[in-house]
Amino acid sequence: MSAAETALPDGPTPEGAIPESPAEHRPAHRDGNVLRWLAAYTASLIGDSVYFVALAWSAQKVAGPAEVGLVMAAGAFPRALLMLVGGVAADRFGVRRIVLGSDAVRCVLILAVAAGVAVTAPAVWILVALALAFGAVDALFVPAVGALPPRITGPDQLARVTGMRTLSMRISQISGPPLGGLAMGLGGASAAFAVAGALFALSLPLLLTVQLRPPGGASDATEVQGEAEPAPGSAWQDLIDGLRYVRRHRLIGPLVAVLAISELGLTGTLNVGMVLLNGERGWGPSGYGWIISGFGAGATVGALLLTVAGRLPRAGPTLAGTLLAGCAGAATIALVPTLPLAVAAALTVGLAMGICGTLANSLVQTAADPTYLGRVTSVVMLTSVGLAPLSYPVVGAAIGAWGSAPVFIGCGVFGSLGVGVALGSGAVRRAELPRLRPVKA
Repeated sequence: MSAAETALPDGPTPEGAIPESPAEHRPAHRDGNVLRWLAAYTASLIGDSVYFVALAWSAQKVAGPAEVGLVMAAGAFPRALLMLVGGVAADRFGVRRIVLGSDAVRCVLILAVAAGVAVTAPAVWILVALALAFGAVDALFVPAVGALPPRITGPDQLARVTGMRTLSMRISQISGPPLGGLAMGLGGASAAFAVAGALFALSLPLLLTVQLRPPGGASDATEVQGEAEPAPGSAWQDLIDGLRYVRRHRLIGPLVAVLAISELGLTGTLNVGMVLLNGERGWGPSGYGWIISGFGAGATVGALLLTVAGRLPRAGPTLAGTLLAGCAGAATIALVPTLPLAVAAALTVGLAMGICGTLANSLVQTAADPTYLGRVTSVVMLTSVGLAPLSYPVVGAAIGAWGSAPVFIGCGVFGSLGVGVALGSGAVRRAELPRLRPVKA
């Protein structure tokens, strides 16, 4: 009898949910349920990358540089503004409904645009409207899909699943843009949008086959058809309760602060600052490509390490140590005299931050009450989607005024304040990931 057919000890299994059977503690990389989710997530991420390529090239054909920037930035605003609302929706209506519904809307939206672009060249206002709509739907999709891992695997496998998720992101970053460029070259913007829509369409049946474990605690009683019914009270009160929960939680609160500080300190430096540093040093586009590749390779190795190992001991101190190494590496990039040394520093930063980010997210998801998981995930995602881009103009202006080296060092020092927050929290210092359970024959 399969897991989906097994009854829960205290009643029947809700449709679409699976019980946690002690006899079936499979590693995540050998769990068909996890692998179906990973395939759907990867298809969706590659679709995202192809969509952005299609959007950028469509804007470039009908607009000037400033308008292209407007089109590309348009989706970020609703995504950041509505991210917390997406977390509330995931907790009130259930992650399955929100993930499937938002993914279906994205699919229909992009395929409709593909059909329209095949008939006529899109106006700038249409592309802006598309970006705004896609960003708003993404604000629902991102927190819900981020809240899925604790519902598809056991707590002891969360670090491994988070590593697999990071590897999926790297695969999409590598394969998505070339696929989008190929589609543009063969069939224009319409073909590129169609490929993105097809990838979203591919993710839907895969997501439909993913079975969810019922959330723990009191929310089990409210599960209907594998999803929670809307909780009593207003959505606004749910949002306030979620923010209060994050702030008061002894472990999640400090971890969110650590993630926010590190993102503000390092993201602008590594994205905007790296371009300007290459210009100062005369390393050129190829040098920039090598440095970014080094960072990506390091992050991939870090994610692969967690995927294979499944767990690192002393997770809290390891998180603080890798964050410190990442900040030191980011500051060092601007001080090294040659491109190979800069690539080596980028590799170190990527490796350290890959491990740090995976540990932080795994600890947050392990510690979060299932009834707050969507809201907690939305707060974590907001630190990177909403807060981090705020540092871009600051970093650019600072490098223009003082040069790259002082700014890189200053950003590294600022990011390392997160180490102080981590070590200053007893809950973070003592934090451990659940031990791996033995695999049953």
